[in-house]
Amino acid sequence: MRPIAIFRFSPTEGPAYFAEWLDRAGLSWQLIAIDEGAAVPGDARAFSGIGLMGGPMSVTDALAWIDPLSRLLRDAVATNVPVIGHCLGGQLLAQALGARVQRTDVPEIGWIDVAVTDTAAQRAWFGGATTFTPFQWHYDVFALPSGATRVLTNAFNPNQGYVIDDRHIGFQCHIEMTQDLVETWCRTGADEIGAPGTPPRQSRDEILGDLSSRLAALHAVTDCVYARWTQRLAR
Repeated sequence: MRPIAIFRFSPTEGPAYFAEWLDRAGLSWQLIAIDEGAAVPGDARAFSGIGLMGGPMSVTDALAWIDPLSRLLRDAVATNVPVIGHCLGGQLLAQALGARVQRTDVPEIGWIDVAVTDTAAQRAWFGGATTFTPFQWHYDVFALPSGATRVLTNAFNPNQGYVIDDRHIGFQCHIEMTQDLVETWCRTGADEIGAPGTPPRQSRDEILGDLSSRLAALHAVTDCVYARWTQRLAR
């Protein structure tokens, strides 16, 4: 099988649990480190799937790699190469497909609940969960692309996740978190964390509290998402 392309946009926002899961499943993947100047491939069919990680930039920034990546993502959707986008990655996929991405009035940082809004997705993608608690760290939000089904929402930003053709999935939230990733972001983004915390912007103590249990609960849902997504990999 062709490898899964994983796009990294920041050295502190690598594939984390996504890569760990793929390794356990025996699925090959190739890191494309945009943050190190890697070129965007021209043909989505060189890969069995495309994973997009997070990053501190905005998809509205004038960055040279955004247009070629958008073309690649449109090619992937057109040729049934599954795409999964985590936070910035979900925004990139949405924008590539014509949806608007803009600043939110309510940035979210911390462990913040989302509700599953689609019963078919609840069974197929989320292991039957009606709610779960992913990690959030974002200032932009996406509108839904044409043909997408909203599958996740919350009280602060209604578009938290979408599915297209039961094959491509984009998240506003982060489901790929590990202890190292959480601790790294708390260190590098310390000036962005609430002090004291508020419901949409938690304090450092709130973010790091009971971390092992939070991650275990999140991974139980993430495992279902990645299992469903990889069922659709291009052969």
